[in-house]
Amino acid sequence: MVLAAAVNFNMEKIKQKIISFIQKKSTGKPVVLGLSGGIDSTVVAYLAVQAIGKEKVFGLIMPSKTNTKEDEKLAVLVSNILEIEYDVINIENILASYQQSCDYFNNKLNIGNLKARIRMSILYGLANATKSLVLGTGNKSEISIGYFTKYGDAACDLLPIGDLYKTQVRELAKYLKVPTAIINREPTAGLWIGQTDEKEMGITYKLLDQILFAMSHKKNLKSFNPIDIELVQKYIDRSEHKRKLPTICKI
Repeated sequence: MVLAAAVNFNMEKIKQKIISFIQKKSTGKPVVLGLSGGIDSTVVAYLAVQAIGKEKVFGLIMPSKTNTKEDEKLAVLVSNILEIEYDVINIENILASYQQSCDYFNNKLNIGNLKARIRMSILYGLANATKSLVLGTGNKSEISIGYFTKYGDAACDLLPIGDLYKTQVRELAKYLKVPTAIINREPTAGLWIGQTDEKEMGITYKLLDQILFAMSHKKNLKSFNPIDIELVQKYIDRSEHKRKLPTICKI
C-alpha cells in the first residue's frame, strides 16, 4: 500500500491548508515551538514562517546530555535557514534539581517523560511572557498510538501536522525542501542514549502508518502480520486516556 496515493496526498493543497490553519488560529499572535533537529518540528517551523512570517516565530532548542551534538546543530541550522529568532536552553541543571529534590525520577522512562514536561514548562513560560501560542509538533501516527508524553510534548495550543501520518510528514518535508540531513535521519526523541522511535515502538513508521490507515478506513487487514496488528491495537487501547480530557465526576 502506498499511503500517499491511498489518501490522495496533494502536497501543495495540504501545505496551503496548514498555512491557512495557522494563520486563522493564531489570530495575529506570535508562536513559539520547540526545535529538536527532527523532521516534525522542522516542518512545523517551515509552515509557521510561511503562514505568519519569520518575525512572529520563535524557536526554543532545549538539549540534555542524552541529545547528540547533531540534534542541536540541525535545530540551529533550521533557525538560520528560516531566519527566526531562537534560544538554546540546556535542561540538564533543571532535570538535576528534580532528581535532587525527590527519588521519583530513577528510571529512563520516568526521566524521559520529565524531560518532555520540563521542555513544555519552558515553552509555556516563554509563551506567557510574550503573549504567544505554543505550536505542537506531534503527528497522527504518534497521536494515534500514544507515542508522546502526557502534559509534555503533547501540551500545545495548536497542532498543525496532527492529522498527517509520519510518512506523509516526510513527503511534505521533501516538498518544502527541508535539508536532507533532517529528512533522512533516524527519528529519535533523544530521551536516553541510543533511543530511536522505531526501536522503542517495535515497528517501523511505514508499517505503522499502513496499519493505522487500514484500521481507520475499515480496510481488510489480512495482508498484515497478526503480531503487528496486535501490537498497534495494544498501543491504541493502552493510550486512549492520553487523547481525552480528564474524566469529570458528574454531579
